[in-house]
Amino acid sequence: MKEFTHLNEQGRARMVDVSAKPETVRTAKARTSIFVNQDIYIQIKEQTTKKGDVLAVAQVAGIMAVKQTSAIIPMCHPIPVLGIDISFEWQIDETNQIYELVIDVEAKTKGSTGIEMEVLTGASVTALTVYDMCKALDKGMVIGQTMLLTKTGGQNGRFQRDDA
Repeated sequence: MKEFTHLNEQGRARMVDVSAKPETVRTAKARTSIFVNQDIYIQIKEQTTKKGDVLAVAQVAGIMAVKQTSAIIPMCHPIPVLGIDISFEWQIDETNQIYELVIDVEAKTKGSTGIEMEVLTGASVTALTVYDMCKALDKGMVIGQTMLLTKTGGQNGRFQRDDA
């Protein structure tokens, strides 16, 4: 079993010292989704919401969130973010009136610690921004599961989720 390193000798939270870890290129990809109604789906697709292009604004918000993760996650190290890509894909089931916007966030760094928290934060904020921009139309939207899909680099090497 791995040792939990985020506690000091007194059992209190601490930020882990990563100074001895080698710098490596690290990547990660996270996914979340948001379920919307048909009207919101149409307005997002046709870019007719009163607040503007929902996906463009959500994409910028997600990028900003990746870059600012250490400012809101207390034990997260500030790291150099070298690249970010956010993509959207609609999964639609017209028969059951299900309109799911799948959000994937990928990022890359070179350093002593990973970029998993950044992509998870970016995915979450992207979905929250879609909600914020569309809540006047329907407050019943549901943000789906948020998960790490892949990560590379570092001591633990590669992680690949098999069920996504």
